[in-house]
Amino acid sequence: MSIRADKLAQLRAQFAEADGGTIHTEKYREIADRIFSEGGRRPAPYSGIPTLLDAPQAAADALADIQVALYGVPMDLGVTNRNGSRFGPRALRAIERVGPYNDALETAPLHQMAVADIGDVPFASRFDLAQSHADIETFLKSVHAQGVIPLAVGGDHSITHPILRVLGAETPVGMIHIDAHCDTGGAYEGEKFHHGGPFRNAVLDGVLDPDRTIQIGIRGAAGYIWEFSTLSGMTVIEARDITEARLPEIIAMARQVVGDGPTYLSFDIDSLDPAFAPGTGTPEVGGLTTREAMTLIRGFKGLNFVGGDVVEVAPAYDPTSNTAQNGAQMLFEILSLMQFSPALRPL
Repeated sequence: MSIRADKLAQLRAQFAEADGGTIHTEKYREIADRIFSEGGRRPAPYSGIPTLLDAPQAAADALADIQVALYGVPMDLGVTNRNGSRFGPRALRAIERVGPYNDALETAPLHQMAVADIGDVPFASRFDLAQSHADIETFLKSVHAQGVIPLAVGGDHSITHPILRVLGAETPVGMIHIDAHCDTGGAYEGEKFHHGGPFRNAVLDGVLDPDRTIQIGIRGAAGYIWEFSTLSGMTVIEARDITEARLPEIIAMARQVVGDGPTYLSFDIDSLDPAFAPGTGTPEVGGLTTREAMTLIRGFKGLNFVGGDVVEVAPAYDPTSNTAQNGAQMLFEILSLMQFSPALRPL
């Protein structure tokens, strides 16, 4: 059966000479007008200098016109297993074609907010963990003082402790933490600032509120060293209790835990099952699918996020680049949430 002649004539009149940027649906037209230039042109995703999510570049000390700052933290001196996440920021910058439109959240964050890649934290030493954490804190103090929301790409998970020392200095923040591990362990071999203990350290520093912290996706054979999470009042959701049917319940629980106070979102790539993210230092089977992780993050729309991170991408362990691809996608999802955060300053 052929298409009706009148319908075909109408479609030809409407679309035959239209370019890719000509959108007739009203809610998409505004987005298309921001993304496409005349003639349906837009920048090639594989050209130019690679940046996080193809964001424009900006200097870290000149952010008056920026609302959200993406930055790299290429440091993995705190790992307890395989190193290599120091290459995470570079790997995510090499990923193209993430976004620009988030269909679920109905936002094109790079085109509806002022977002920039402000480069990497400058480290004074590639060997000194304590100095590296101090460098992160110094860098972020400057960024935070300029009123922008910071989104980091690590690096190992120890980087989140100095970040929280800045963001929670005046008021302890709550946290949504998506991970395979609680990261609330004590000192190992004389070192307490490793990637397995940043959130114990942050609570004890008074910058993270355990009663407003939820940890999602926890699994593996190390539960016996994470009693601090439950004893301090954190809410822990184990991976074995996560099903697609329970995702709305878990989202609702997370929203209740953090409330409307300032909240940080930390996403460890090892929260994903190794089938989706083998390129990480401490992979744990039985993890989240990418679809489950995206559903979780998208469910947090409207919460008062003051910052976030994606950590532990170690690209050398994944020749397919899927881990970096998924890390970039999660970064995009978190960035999209910032469009709806009360902490986003108007320009």
